Amino acid sequence: MATILLVYESSEGQTAKVASFVASELRDRDHRVDVERASDLPSTLDVERYDGVLIGASVHAGEHQTPVRRFVTANRDTLSSAPSGFFSVSLSAASEDEQSREAAAEIAEDFLADVEWEPDQVALVPGALKYSKYGFFKRLLLREIARRESGDTDTSQDYEYTDWDSVAEFADDFARLVEEATPMAPDSGDAASSE
Repeated sequence: MATILLVYESSEGQTAKVASFVASELRDRDHRVDVERASDLPSTLDVERYDGVLIGASVHAGEHQTPVRRFVTANRDTLSSAPSGFFSVSLSAASEDEQSREAAAEIAEDFLADVEWEPDQVALVPGALKYSKYGFFKRLLLREIARRESGDTDTSQDYEYTDWDSVAEFADDFARLVEEATPMAPDSGDAASSE
């Protein structure tokens, strides 16, 4: 069993939902997972004690959240010495337009370059349109963006675009990465005496 830290930041809740799903997938593989919101990290958190670290952030106005940026910058050396992964949640990743998906990839690449971190795994996760969580002007803006991209424009409901099978695959791949890098305690039933 490995011990994994999952740090995330979420504005309207979809990245928190993705983080919870990833943690559940990892726990199903018998790993211990501590999930922490980047803006609420305890000062006593010791990142070095984990066998692997996953970080998730959502994109707003072309940027990932500042608390995630601060966390990565402060823990860059530890993140580089253990298995690590990053998932970026955005509406652009859900777009049918190739240029929009490329823009989502570029935002993630720029973030990673800015914080000087090269995670072992990166996933672009389609997010959600949470009209019910937006203020009046943001709701109008996002409806207009959705209209331009042939998306969902009925602001009386929310729309989720996350591909949960892909998220499960990302979690599974990360679990394997950590398992390969983490020496597991020998099973006492397998011990054989040598004479």
